[in-house]
Amino acid sequence: MNEKHIVKSFDRDLEAIQAMVMKMGGMVETAILDAAQALETRDEDLAEKVRQGDKAIDAMEERVHEEAARLLALRAPAASDLRTVLSVMRIAASLERVGDYAKNMAKRAHVLGQMSAIAGAGGSLRRMSKAVVEMLGHALDAYIHRDVALAEDVRNRDREVDQMYNALFREFLTHMMEDPRNITACMHLHFIAKNIERMGDHATGIAEQVIYLVTGEMPDEARPKAESVTTVGVGGH
Repeated sequence: MNEKHIVKSFDRDLEAIQAMVMKMGGMVETAILDAAQALETRDEDLAEKVRQGDKAIDAMEERVHEEAARLLALRAPAASDLRTVLSVMRIAASLERVGDYAKNMAKRAHVLGQMSAIAGAGGSLRRMSKAVVEMLGHALDAYIHRDVALAEDVRNRDREVDQMYNALFREFLTHMMEDPRNITACMHLHFIAKNIERMGDHATGIAEQVIYLVTGEMPDEARPKAESVTTVGVGGH
């Protein structure tokens, strides 16, 4: 009877932590879309909202880690439950990192607002952001439903984001070559595109955590990646 109660308490605590991660996922998705919109429409108030909102995402990650650590200490979970708790912590860390990338986009929106617009760049970056938000949403759905097929689909879609990034990189190079006055703006835009591409990598990482959680093993084969066109270190970290 006592053991049953412990299992129920563990499940209840774990569900509460998972709910926090899902809420965090929603906050991150909103931050990405708002940052992309701020960039495209040169909306400095929206960019500032994203920058300020990142504090709430950071605080949520801290809460997830604290609650997960408390759960590990109190419940001493068995192997499969331990995997679940560790996966939750890793997913929260990935979401926090994606939130940082969204904040960086918003910071550059202010700088780019002072420069001449690069035709079509805002729309292309918004489309790329939307693709990443869809990947992230599906990765989190896969986690909640323990859906390996959906997680694999997210892994495969990372290639699309890479291809969008490569196309944008070529576009920015063309703008820079056509008019040297575009160089500074295009360097900022390239940095943003690279950040969005890395968000896709984090969404893929979450999908891989789902596969690990369900099967007990990380995927064998390397994730499908489009060949990068960048050979010079202009992306930044």
